[in-house]
Amino acid sequence: MSSDLVLPGQPVPLPRGPIPQLGGGLYSRDNAPRASLVGVPRYEGSTLTISRTRPQPPSPNSIVLGSITRLSPQQAVLSIAVVDGVPLAAGEEFVGVVRVQDVRATEKDKVKIADCFRGGDVVKGLVISLGDARSYYVTTARNDLGVIFATSEAGATMEPVSWQEMRCPRTGRIEKRKCAKPEGL
Repeated sequence: MSSDLVLPGQPVPLPRGPIPQLGGGLYSRDNAPRASLVGVPRYEGSTLTISRTRPQPPSPNSIVLGSITRLSPQQAVLSIAVVDGVPLAAGEEFVGVVRVQDVRATEKDKVKIADCFRGGDVVKGLVISLGDARSYYVTTARNDLGVIFATSEAGATMEPVSWQEMRCPRTGRIEKRKCAKPEGL
């Protein structure tokens, strides 16, 4: 059994052999066991179950996803919604801050926050420290970290064209962002 996270409605892969008894967090549809909770399938004796995955607050080295809520010349404020792949409960969110020196690993003195993020951008980041009482310090200084979803001024979902530019498919206009390298490339 792999340790892959499954989503509600997703088929659960089974190992070869006898079909296990389905426990909590699973149901059967079209002769296939499916998840009814977000979690990792586990065996408890001969019964396959999924326990509810509890979201944890961010800690150093946690990968977080969030949307940009505020920009200033020195930092971007991030509303964290996902911590280490686990969505937070509705209404529960944490605040992250991406400081100008934490945007990228090189040429830190040339970074302009407005050229890297815009309000509403969805950003993947790494928590580097707990920061102050109100927020966590987050970095996007690795290739796989940065903006993963952005909407253009025309309202279309933008496509990354380089590590610092995204293109609107509707208008063809290029906008600056600190893009995350897409997974699998």
